Amino acid sequence: MLASSTSALGIIFPNSYDALVPELSNVRLMASIPFASRYRMIDFILSSMVNCGISNVTVLVRNNYSSLMDHLGSGREWDLTRKNGGLHIIPPYAEKQNKLFTGHVEALANVLEFLRHQNEKYVFLSDANIAVNFDFNAMLKAHIENDADVTAAYIAEELPSSALKHTANDRGLYYTFALTGTRISKIYINPRDTGIQNFSMNIYCIERKKLIDMINTAFVRGQVYFERDVLAPNLESLNVQGFKYEGYAARISDMRSYFDENMKLLDDENLDALFAPNPIYTKIRDDNPTRYIPGSEVSNVMVADGCVIEGHVENSILFRGVKVAKGAIVRNCILMQDTVIEEGAIVDYTITDKKVVISAGKEMKGADTFPLYIAKGHRV
Repeated sequence: MLASSTSALGIIFPNSYDALVPELSNVRLMASIPFASRYRMIDFILSSMVNCGISNVTVLVRNNYSSLMDHLGSGREWDLTRKNGGLHIIPPYAEKQNKLFTGHVEALANVLEFLRHQNEKYVFLSDANIAVNFDFNAMLKAHIENDADVTAAYIAEELPSSALKHTANDRGLYYTFALTGTRISKIYINPRDTGIQNFSMNIYCIERKKLIDMINTAFVRGQVYFERDVLAPNLESLNVQGFKYEGYAARISDMRSYFDENMKLLDDENLDALFAPNPIYTKIRDDNPTRYIPGSEVSNVMVADGCVIEGHVENSILFRGVKVAKGAIVRNCILMQDTVIEEGAIVDYTITDKKVVISAGKEMKGADTFPLYIAKGHRV
């Protein structure tokens, strides 16, 4: 663990951007989507908070959250099993006045009483659609030095092609910033600009009492989205600062980006950039080490524990418990937990969800521009 930041608590919104990957979020939420062989998306932001000494973290779930609750449990793997603070998973209707929320304003309005009883001075708000090893202490330091009302993290990068294609808001809002120095002077909502943009990471720092006041006012006015309804109209009266993140980040914006961001981690430089700064924690599954049976051929792969490989595997990500039988060929694939590739099957540019079985002799081929997806529990 790094130096403690006990003056801050964390709030994570795990359902944000579920609609970007409807295939994967049909049975789970964005935060529990498997990533990088043995992790879930929430592991990265949650581990980053813990590594910066944030030991009071609340996860505000909306729907499809059973897999996330199973993954997080009591928070033991993140050292968040505590009498004071620790991990809080708050489902909708957890309190009498709660309702199923749409945006962050409604979600936070449901837990205002909880926020009032906390002791930390600052709050970090974050979504879970970006795999990142984030330094919250550096962001908090910048927030204090700039005497900011709100600090928003961003990355200087091009907008994903999937964002430029969608003309409706049914897949969630995204934001870019115009800066005057380090101060955010304008927030653009669902822009269509090309070239490098100051693309919001949806990570915010704010004083707890100020957040309570802002959410109280916004909720009474029927406002829904924190960025669109609270920050964007009040940039002249609020000191909203930008915090530029320059490390490695894997943003999930559609199935293509999910495939690409996983595959990038087969490059050691990208892998080190994401995992080297500080450890990323995840749920422990007690399993045997992966077994490579004599005659198997493996090259350029990321393989979790519990796998059994008898066939040929290259340029692929294998999650826990995957089995590749003798004579099977796997290329350019993401095979999630407990997938079975039977004897003689050929699988290329394919994403299999958990507990998928590819029958003996079957051939499944997608393309690098359009990977094939097989839903959880299916036998093909």
